[in-house]
Amino acid sequence: MKTVSVVRCEDYELENVKRAVYEALDNISSLKFNISEGSKVLVKTNLLMRKKPEDAVTTHPAVVEAIVRYLQELGCKVIIGDSPGGPFTEWNLRMVYKAAGMFEVAERTGCELNFDTSVLEVSNPDAKRLKSMQIIKIAREADFVVSAAKLKTHGMMTYTGAVKNLFGVIPGLVKADYHLRLNSIDNFADHLVDICETVRPVFSIIDGIYGMEGDGPSAGEKRHAGLILASESPYALDAAASSIIGIEPMIVPTIRAASMRNLFSGDMKDIDIKGIQLDEIKIAPFKLPKSHNANLIGGRVPKAFEKIVLNIHRPKPVFNHDICISCGDCKRSCPPGIIDMSSGKPVPDLSKCIRCFCCHELCPKNAVEIKRHWLYEKVMKK
Repeated sequence: MKTVSVVRCEDYELENVKRAVYEALDNISSLKFNISEGSKVLVKTNLLMRKKPEDAVTTHPAVVEAIVRYLQELGCKVIIGDSPGGPFTEWNLRMVYKAAGMFEVAERTGCELNFDTSVLEVSNPDAKRLKSMQIIKIAREADFVVSAAKLKTHGMMTYTGAVKNLFGVIPGLVKADYHLRLNSIDNFADHLVDICETVRPVFSIIDGIYGMEGDGPSAGEKRHAGLILASESPYALDAAASSIIGIEPMIVPTIRAASMRNLFSGDMKDIDIKGIQLDEIKIAPFKLPKSHNANLIGGRVPKAFEKIVLNIHRPKPVFNHDICISCGDCKRSCPPGIIDMSSGKPVPDLSKCIRCFCCHELCPKNAVEIKRHWLYEKVMKK
């Protein structure tokens, strides 16, 4: 049995958040025994891009501060860090930390912000996809890593939480290389589990006070859930969180991949819920991203025909040039390099698109929309 702690928290008032985070972590009885005094702990926040806390894209600073203070009371030296989208440079880190409210957290708590942009090559012989990978140096130097995630839907992976958050230990533009090399959803999910098993967070926590539904992780709609969730198992935590927002855990690629490796069964019966029981939580299901890969014809028609139909109906990015500011972030973040900016506006070669939706995810103006064939949209509305 894996323990998952679920606590209500309706707003980001610091004392309310601190109370909820402390209760959620105190519900995990073994946690304090696993963290030794004097340890160096990286709180790996979700700092995807330069967004304000109220945008519900990044882990809220009140939640980060509560985690930092909890660890400091255990005698730990705490460092906040991430490798956001785009180049892994000190300038980019400063801009993202500033927008996300991390400088204020560091000032109030006395913790550090990571500005070391060094990269290490690490090996994991048990990995399924990448037995050697590049990670940010601080993730290896720290005695422990905490995954401080955000509750969101995700264009490529359906849902993003504790496991997907750790993709941020992969430095900057190296992420694009891994997207390209592992360009199927199942391969990429395996790699995310490889990262999780390499980093092995001492605990994971999800900021679910306000999350994001629809076209997450950055262009969806803000959604109030009023919850803080925590666990020593990132897989069980993601299963509980996805279930709460109406997503069957086993359709989440990372949970399915973890189940296939016997890291977690994927069955909610194997989770011991502490705090609020799931049947007490009444939340309407989150909207899924338009890119969600629902296969309505699987097993009903010949495989060859199924493949043709699904290829026609595959989601695609559509660029709105009216609101595009020609910043080029989409071109720089595109793993296969299929976006042409010679006209001043992005023009993608969709025949080579791998459907990672990095362009959509990292556009600062939400000028990239994910669309499907009109027939798919008509069927899904019925």
